[in-house]
Amino acid sequence: MQVPDPLGFDVSIVQRIPVVRAILDVVCETTGMGFAVVARVTEDRWVACAVRDTINFGIEQGDDLIIETTICRDIRQSGRPVAIDRVASDQVYSQHPTPKLYGFESYISVPLQLPDGSFFGTLCAVDIKPAHVNNSAAVSMFKLFAELIGFHLAEHYRAAAER
Repeated sequence: MQVPDPLGFDVSIVQRIPVVRAILDVVCETTGMGFAVVARVTEDRWVACAVRDTINFGIEQGDDLIIETTICRDIRQSGRPVAIDRVASDQVYSQHPTPKLYGFESYISVPLQLPDGSFFGTLCAVDIKPAHVNNSAAVSMFKLFAELIGFHLAEHYRAAAER
């Protein structure tokens, strides 16, 4: 007997939030980056809940990454955003194994929390080319979108609990 995947429910909830697709589109169009994702990040799992990929990055909805190979793990632990314009010249991430493993040059990710403060995952974008994302405007936009998604997630969880 197959045991249901508890994170599968989270993926389905994100899929029911109509603004997520528009948010991923705006994130990519505004930053010039080709891949954006809402990821469910737990202590031991990273799962793509919604994806926009115009660069064939190779991660699709429902895909799992090994949590230790993600920067999202660090974001979950620190609660702080990470924004990298160009990995090759970044003092912190130029030697980090994750950009090398996945082959990206620019990266931005912010924590995605529910209104009660509990951590759900991240809203992030990557690209194989540099992008101008390590600035207050880009980080603020991501934070605002993450807050909006968190609000919608909480409403969907509440409605599901009432059923």
